[in-house]
Amino acid sequence: MEDTKIQWHAAFVSAMDLELAQNRADLVYHKEYNINTKPLEVDLLVIKKDSNTQIANEIGKLFRGHNIVEYKSPLDHLNIDTFFKAGAYAGLYKAYGKYVDERKADDITVSMLRENKPIGLFEYFKEHGIKLTNPYKGIYYVVDAVVFPTQIIVTRELNLEEHVWLKALSGGMQKQQMQNLLETVEKLDLKFDRELADSVLQVSIKANKQVVEELRGDERMCQALLEIMEPEINKIKETVKEEVTREVTREVTREVTREVTREVTREVTREERQKGIRSAVVALRVCGQGDAAIKKAIMEAYSISASEAEEYL
Repeated sequence: MEDTKIQWHAAFVSAMDLELAQNRADLVYHKEYNINTKPLEVDLLVIKKDSNTQIANEIGKLFRGHNIVEYKSPLDHLNIDTFFKAGAYAGLYKAYGKYVDERKADDITVSMLRENKPIGLFEYFKEHGIKLTNPYKGIYYVVDAVVFPTQIIVTRELNLEEHVWLKALSGGMQKQQMQNLLETVEKLDLKFDRELADSVLQVSIKANKQVVEELRGDERMCQALLEIMEPEINKIKETVKEEVTREVTREVTREVTREVTREVTREVTREERQKGIRSAVVALRVCGQGDAAIKKAIMEAYSISASEAEEYL
């Protein structure tokens, strides 16, 4: 399915970092954290450097010292079994400290995030007398049947202005929302923030192809996107030395990208090169190129095979 090609979880980790950016200095992030030596991992472990620190973002109001965070992509299920599995992960995390009771039970929390409300799970709670509270829009605390403080976050219900990053992890964005996302990314000053935002943006654009189609030919959006993308894409704009439009992108990008790539691949790591290719794909798609044209362009520019190019589309 198309959803399996979209790197939701990697973008989720970036989105969480941006959501909690006000407390970045207070938190440590461990993505895909192995609970024990065996291959059993949680999507994200967030540790407060000082458990008494108060998190500004309402998503982190429940947080204590050790916080297990599980993310469900749009096609993933959040039912009663996945709910208890997250609690079990937290229990295992508590049990596998360096010594007995190193990690205190009252210092661990569980958070589960999903775009749509898990109707079946909430009905189960109601039928079994498990109480929920709703202290913030889109955030539900599970009061009963849990060992550790637990919250379920429905990203579709979150406030758009306060949670732009998590709400961008959706396949149902509207044109105005996509424009607002691009404008928000443009305003970021820190290089690290822009790199995180790039991860979120790439997933959001790939998951919302219909909205991207509506933005095709929008010179302002194309200009904004090229300013946001990786250095080699910005170099394309500088080399062209004129305002980027669909026509310029179609006729010039392949040749310029080839020259830029020769320089970049000598200086950056394989991971950074892959990031550059993804950025080029996103920029070309928003600026009007179809998958066939993009595939051909990146094959020629980056000297990759058809199957390798296919993985970036």
